[in-house]
Amino acid sequence: MLNGAAGSPLGSAAAVTSVPSPGLRSLRIWETGKKGRAQMSPKATIMVVDDEADVRDVLEEYLVAHGYAAMGAESASAAKEIAAAHPIDLALVDINMPGEDGLSLARHLRERYAKIAIIILTSAGTVVDRIVGLEMGADDYVPKPFDPRELVARVKSVLRRTSAAGHADIGAERVRMGRCVLDVSAHRLIDENGSEVPMSSLEFDLLKALAEHPNRPLSRERILNLHQQRDWDPFDRSVDLRIMRLRKKIEPDPEHPRFIRTIRNEGYIFVPDGA
Repeated sequence: MLNGAAGSPLGSAAAVTSVPSPGLRSLRIWETGKKGRAQMSPKATIMVVDDEADVRDVLEEYLVAHGYAAMGAESASAAKEIAAAHPIDLALVDINMPGEDGLSLARHLRERYAKIAIIILTSAGTVVDRIVGLEMGADDYVPKPFDPRELVARVKSVLRRTSAAGHADIGAERVRMGRCVLDVSAHRLIDENGSEVPMSSLEFDLLKALAEHPNRPLSRERILNLHQQRDWDPFDRSVDLRIMRLRKKIEPDPEHPRFIRTIRNEGYIFVPDGA
């Protein structure tokens, strides 16, 4: 559900283009444009994944009214087909869908399409779902019911973080972190075989924060404040979950970390030489 009048479908500034796709009952692209004007290029393409058609319709039209292109998927399988066939910048994924749920889809998207940003939509109070979603690589979450205005604000925030232009430019700096190299300017993590390691935008932010403060402990609160986009719960464990995921990616032995260490009562520290 969406909150009140703010969630009602907006005006007729959107034109609908149908895209044929075998096996999909609902696949629509909404493109911005007004009569008498040339259509403007959308800011980004958003995939809305929700089994409720009314929710998809409202979100698609609201996103279009704010300058985005939107594509709707009624299931995880439909979303996978869309992601395979079209360039997607961000996916809004409802967790509670029949069949394959949104958490499984989020994991699939993060593993296959490292550059797609992910915002999960959860029921209010489902803390476990939020934690699991973040652990699987989601960039943010929005609890239902929500105001579409808040959702668009979150979309803008996440896209700003995931866009290479949205990150601080510190030249072509490449930082070796364990068995990987973090290319800050390219927003990429490369392993020893030269392959790109998938990571979420918040995982990148965390690695970047550690790389910019070598041999200096950073508390969980300090790390959150470095890229704070909203009011965080003081008991938020998202940093700990991301540290665990990052250790699996960069540490030769994640069970005995040498490069991202825990400093008791202080936080985490990046030790470049692992000594």
